[in-house]
Amino acid sequence: MIAGGSADITENDIPRVRVGAVDVMALTESQVGEHVAAEWRQRRGGSIVTANVDIARKATADPALAELVAGAELVVADGMPLVWAARLSGTPVPARVTGASLVFSLSELAAREGRTVFLLGGEPGVPDGAGRVLADRYPGLKVAGTHSPPFGFDTDQDGLREAVEKVAAAAPDLVFVGLGFPKQERFIAALRPRLPSAWHLGCGAGIPMAAGQFQRAPAALQRAGGEWLYRLWLEPRRLAGRYLRDDLPFALRVLAAAAWKRLAGRVS
Repeated sequence: MIAGGSADITENDIPRVRVGAVDVMALTESQVGEHVAAEWRQRRGGSIVTANVDIARKATADPALAELVAGAELVVADGMPLVWAARLSGTPVPARVTGASLVFSLSELAAREGRTVFLLGGEPGVPDGAGRVLADRYPGLKVAGTHSPPFGFDTDQDGLREAVEKVAAAAPDLVFVGLGFPKQERFIAALRPRLPSAWHLGCGAGIPMAAGQFQRAPAALQRAGGEWLYRLWLEPRRLAGRYLRDDLPFALRVLAAAAWKRLAGRVS
């Protein structure tokens, strides 16, 4: 349940706005935490997709990926263009909710609730470093385990099964999976039947960020929607094609479509 005014609301009651083929929920980061805590107490698990422009673009181009996103209990806007599109369309999303931020806020929640966390993803040593940072920052947080699976493990049946078994054996209450979309969501889909009362977050680069491998953009740049420029500056070779060739044109089309929808509604 999610706190909403005088009464709690269920997932089905949360306002949604469609961006491409993705239905983004109008939730704040604190509401996400409230929902996860309430579901833990009822021994119910779930998954969270932090949808950015890249995820929305890929899901719009591939119905199978759209279905994968739709299978999550919570889909939040990790990307200012999605927030802007929602506002333009007339169904405002209150704020951006990023995977990198949720790694910290959900870890704090887990420490408060006496829950355990597992971190999967990143180069060898990175999830261990992130786990130490989180445990130091939030006294009482129990790190059930960490794992840095080898590249391509998800395409090998034995490798995937081994990774799933490793996490399931630790029996965590909260699982951070940082493999990038759609690998992390596919892994979560394979893991969830083994941990039905756990919550799973596909957090992209959230684990290396928590470990201090690289920093997020300054807060002012984040609020202005320019964090992607900061990431591009940090990793131009890896991100230039995705951001400039693929994601930017899609973002502009989404914003134009949202503005046109709002204008057409007013005219009619």
